[in-house]
Amino acid sequence: MIVVTGGAGFIGSNIVASLNESGQNNIVVCDTLGSEGKWQTLGRRIVQDVIPPDELMSWLQGRTDIEAIVHMGANSSTLAQDGDEVMKSNFRFSLKLLDWCTEHQVKFIYASSAATYGDGSHGFDDDISLSYLRQLRPLNLYGWSKHLFDQVIATRLENGEKLPPVCIGLKFFNVFGPNEQFKGGMMSLVSKYFPLIRNGETVNLFKSYKPDYKDGEQLRDFVYVLDITRTIEWLLQHAQGVALYNLGSGEARSFLDLMYAIFDTLGLERRIRFVEMPETMRERYQYYTKADQKRLRAAGYPVPSTSLETAVRHCINTYLNSEDPYR
Repeated sequence: MIVVTGGAGFIGSNIVASLNESGQNNIVVCDTLGSEGKWQTLGRRIVQDVIPPDELMSWLQGRTDIEAIVHMGANSSTLAQDGDEVMKSNFRFSLKLLDWCTEHQVKFIYASSAATYGDGSHGFDDDISLSYLRQLRPLNLYGWSKHLFDQVIATRLENGEKLPPVCIGLKFFNVFGPNEQFKGGMMSLVSKYFPLIRNGETVNLFKSYKPDYKDGEQLRDFVYVLDITRTIEWLLQHAQGVALYNLGSGEARSFLDLMYAIFDTLGLERRIRFVEMPETMRERYQYYTKADQKRLRAAGYPVPSTSLETAVRHCINTYLNSEDPYR
């Protein structure tokens, strides 16, 4: 049995979908569903149970049939301000799962984040050594909570303490794809701007405030969620030991490239305007991210990343522009 926390969320529900499509139906989802239709992300899926997060630890007591916990559940808002809530949901809950997987020697794959890299001044190297991690300065509470947990694992590793047989942290870059409907303000620009572009509206991009970057040419590593889930499936089958891995495309592309891919997929005129960035964001805005994939490739992962244009086209034609947009 595989437990997927955050399994009704964006990345989590896509993991459940990929596992189902590979023939794995013995899955338990840990998540809250609420009253806004979030269940629809699992509408096509086969799962054995859906457990609220505050019941998971008691549910795990005495179980011997768990192959892996894939821990995606978190408060993923980069705008979160409640430090106590974020520590409870992102850090202390993760510690409880780490300790359970260590005690029972169960595979543990968890969501870290590229937000741990802060402004990128120390690079985007998924080095798990404490000497490297100590240099990083995340720019928001969400990134710090993920960074703190990475450092706990790095500390235990360097101290020779016991850890799960597979303990892998995944530093997600700018992920987009189906099932983002309930992410609110954290929705990717593909899902956010697709309906506007389809309706013939002009979309807004932030102006640049650095002379090295023209308006709209700020760079991000945009990665398709199907590439993410494909990688996680491979890790469940082949990964060994303890590691951090960057999960991105390995390419830095501009926001203009992303918007052009949407307009071109729909065969519509490119309508983009540049607007002022809020002053509160300017000091902490990232102008460049790019996943260094060398460690993942060295571990043996063989599948190349989907190109931005191909991924956007597949996402729109298969999901977003269909009567049933869920995967």
